[in-house]
Amino acid sequence: MKKSEPMSESYYYILLCLAKGANHGYGIMQMTESLSGGEVTIGSGTMYGATSNMIKKKWIREIMSNEPGQERRRLYQLTDSGREALRAEIARLRRMLENAEEV
Repeated sequence: MKKSEPMSESYYYILLCLAKGANHGYGIMQMTESLSGGEVTIGSGTMYGATSNMIKKKWIREIMSNEPGQERRRLYQLTDSGREALRAEIARLRRMLENAEEV
């Protein structure tokens, strides 16, 4: 991934959740709150805007649910490009922590 602006917490957690498997928006919102110990919450408006932007960036894609009765539910899946963006952000965060430990 090329040098770019730091990723927002919302983007980071959405990608992190999707690295664990495809999920729907509400599931991502719940998982984010759980992973962050309640420190990060993603509202529905933020979720809609973030997923829309990440689809445009080709970091995630929409897929169809194959669960009976859930055919209309939007599921999101991480793409290879999204996994690369997540790994780059994790590396950036690790470098920042290493720098802080040197102080």
